[in-house]
Formats: sequence, C-alpha cells, structure tokens
Amino acid sequence: MQPHIPVAIVTLLALMLYLWMGIQVGRARSRCGISAPTMTGDPILERTIRVHYNTLEWLPIFLVPLWLFALYWNDLAAAGLGLVWIVGRFLYARGYVADPSKRELGFLIQALACGVLLFGVLGRMAYMLVVAVA
Repeated sequence: MQPHIPVAIVTLLALMLYLWMGIQVGRARSRCGISAPTMTGDPILERTIRVHYNTLEWLPIFLVPLWLFALYWNDLAAAGLGLVWIVGRFLYARGYVADPSKRELGFLIQALACGVLLFGVLGRMAYMLVVAVA
C-alpha cells in the first residue's frame, strides 16, 4: 500500500464535507429567497453560512496536524482521528443549523480530535528533538 493513502482519503473526505456545507448555503439561500451577496435576514441562512465559515476557520487547524501526525506517528491513527473530526464537524453543522444550542457535542468531538492531533504531534516532535540533541 502506498504511504499516507488513509490520510489522503480522510483529507478528501474533509474537503467533501466542506463542499457539502457550501452547497447547503446555496440551498438555504434558495429556500429563504435571499440572493448573494446578502448575508442576513433569515436565521437558518445565517446559521448555515456560519457553519460553513467556521469549518473553513478550522480546516488549517485540522489538516496541518493531521498530516504531521501521519508523518511523525502513524497513518492509520491519524486517519482514525481525522474521521472523528469529520463526524464531529457534521454533528456540529446539523446541530447548529437546527438550533445553535445543539452544536456543543459536535464542536467538542472535533475540538478533541484536533487537540489530540495537534498536541500529539507537538509532543512527538519535541521528543524527537530532545533525542536528536542528546
């Protein structure tokens, strides 16, 4: 098997989730009759746009540690954590659009997955640096 295929697949799935969220913005615009560039006027549209933008804000926080974790730890573990992040973002999106008070579980799941990736790779790199210097 080629190296990093699982992580590449998860990366593409994350981008497909983001694309799906963008399509949801278009659908919400159509349903509420608000054309671009207007961003306000309907709560469902505003929440759908916010979910899309918030996911864009999280993508670099997720993708960089995902790939570094795969390089410095393990492909399959990184891919598994990436799938957890995707599920969390999906739950966040569905919850937020339905009712903003229902976004917490999805947000917590994706934030924890990101935290494990980020701090896991940071710890591994620090360890490797200490070993290399010693």
